[in-house]
Amino acid sequence: MESELFGHQKGAFTGAYTQKKGLLEAADGGTLFLDEIAEIPTSLQVKLLRFLQEQEFQRVGGTETISVNVRLIAATNRNLAQEVKEKRFREDLLSLECFEIHTPPLRERKEDIHFLLSIFPTGHSSDTL
Repeated sequence: MESELFGHQKGAFTGAYTQKKGLLEAADGGTLFLDEIAEIPTSLQVKLLRFLQEQEFQRVGGTETISVNVRLIAATNRNLAQEVKEKRFREDLLSLECFEIHTPPLRERKEDIHFLLSIFPTGHSSDTL
């Protein structure tokens, strides 16, 4: 996961036959979406926090510091406050310019079903619901 995010240098680990840019480097000047942020191991959360504070990182196995300008958007279906209490998510990572957008599950928003059917082709008529 660290290699996917930060990239790696050739020879950094078994199977690293070439240098590889990570998602952060590839997203330079743009936005990177991280889904299920609560699943990231705490050891990687530390490195992600450092990147967010400094806007720079090193590839796995590298010594060169790489600076990028990336907006990071993350999502999870977990309660991050609870994850912090249970020591599975870093509080300092959660507090960095974060705001929560709570979207109830569709089963609690049945009035949205017809609208969603009208914009997503399903092969079914919304009249049958």
